[in-house]
Amino acid sequence: MEPRFLPLSDVAEQLNVSASQVYHLVRSGELRGIKIGGRGQWRVERVELERYIERMYAETAAWIQANPLTGEPDLSDN
Repeated sequence: MEPRFLPLSDVAEQLNVSASQVYHLVRSGELRGIKIGGRGQWRVERVELERYIERMYAETAAWIQANPLTGEPDLSDN
């Protein structure tokens, strides 16, 4: 059985970003997390991580629709 709550390091690994980036996401409220224990360790519920990912997919799709490609990319510099 997978754990319900993930430490920020595990969230960072799943998103392939740094732990400091995940810390910024939870501190800004962009990714819901909870602070637990006397030392104030952050945890993100697995379902909240999945909601965040789905939200990012939707935002990316909206951005792509608002910013369509206008032609073939110029690969002459490669």
